[in-house]
Amino acid sequence: MALAATPPPGTTVPRSISEWARRHGREVAELVWLSGVGAVTARLVAPDSKALFAKWSPVDLLPEAERMSWLSSRHPCPRLFDFQEEEDGWLIVSGALPGASAVSPRWKTEPDRAAAAIGDGLAMLHALDPAISMFGEVDWADGQDDIDQLVIAHGDACAPNTIIVDDGSFVGHVDLGSLGVADRWADLAIASWSLEWNFGPGHEAPFWDAYGISPDPDRIAQYRALWGDDPTGAARQPV
Repeated sequence: MALAATPPPGTTVPRSISEWARRHGREVAELVWLSGVGAVTARLVAPDSKALFAKWSPVDLLPEAERMSWLSSRHPCPRLFDFQEEEDGWLIVSGALPGASAVSPRWKTEPDRAAAAIGDGLAMLHALDPAISMFGEVDWADGQDDIDQLVIAHGDACAPNTIIVDDGSFVGHVDLGSLGVADRWADLAIASWSLEWNFGPGHEAPFWDAYGISPDPDRIAQYRALWGDDPTGAARQPV
């Protein structure tokens, strides 16, 4: 699974985003994210209006639109404004959350505070009753026999998908296309692993403290193996 990042200079604004912005009297202020599958997210602005975010993807965004719409009344996440199927892909437009991604330049200078916010956010999400979910199991993590605790899981709980405000508090989750029901360790294993991808080693303790659990090496190893290779290309190390 490729590591997402800020789009490199010269990245083209997808036509679907440009046209949606023009039709709604907005401008593309900046491209803010390029995912591992080639999805591009842009910040859209207009005078006297709050910013919106438009995400174009070559991969179907209907699962994300459905999950965002459902979750936004139950847990902090963006509100869905529009969803369109285009000739060249799919488009989601959503409201903006205050704050910045946990891997923004601001939080890369304070990785322990970011790690704690990520743990807080997952604890809040996992406190929802999984019986209320209208979605099935998280695809990549299904079929496991030894379940610790079923939760409503993010499904892609990497550090960039947590948004943090200036005081270091968790404010919401984004990129919800994999949301579903899974053992909580499916999220915990990947979230803790992604701290190393994004911040370097040595920042897991604040994450586990904030979530309120001790790491379980066996369960962590199990779900990291299901997830796949480290997207940084580094060889997998023993947990």
